[in-house]
Amino acid sequence: MADIDIIKSHLTSHPDFPKKGIVFLDIFPILRNPLVFETLITHLVQHITSHTFGISPTKKVDVIVGLDARGFLFGPIIALRLGAAFVPVRKAGKLPGQCISASYEKEYGVDSFEMQADAIKPGQTVVIVDDLIATGGSAKAAGELVAKQGGKLLEYIFVIELLFLKASSKLDAPVYSVIQSED
Repeated sequence: MADIDIIKSHLTSHPDFPKKGIVFLDIFPILRNPLVFETLITHLVQHITSHTFGISPTKKVDVIVGLDARGFLFGPIIALRLGAAFVPVRKAGKLPGQCISASYEKEYGVDSFEMQADAIKPGQTVVIVDDLIATGGSAKAAGELVAKQGGKLLEYIFVIELLFLKASSKLDAPVYSVIQSED
């Protein structure tokens, strides 16, 4: 079985969560199986080293940005394996020190993300990671935060992409997703 098939076989669907009409794809069964979790991390790192390094002007990635909260599950591990920094993007009011912010619309409301103001240096190459891209609002806000700091956003990486929402067309850098869902 190919790595993507192994990863996909461990997703579970939860209809009408968090509200009626939404089918929630749960990644937590992947994390409960160390071999499958390792397969996912290895797949993501291999993508970055074989593809993303090639589009980087420096042939490396300086910073992995993880989105609150599931991006925190993958981002630090990927950053460590690449020798890159990890920078969290959190909901407003959760980070200490001076922060910059960007607002976004999500599937069921409006929210705001923050990043510490000195987290990315101008010119650093950046990859944003999260578990899911649905409408693209949170990813777009994270991209705006990277741009405000002068970072060079190379790519957005997701475990799951909901293709029917066409969110990748709203983003300012290429998108890679391990699993694409049409429903």
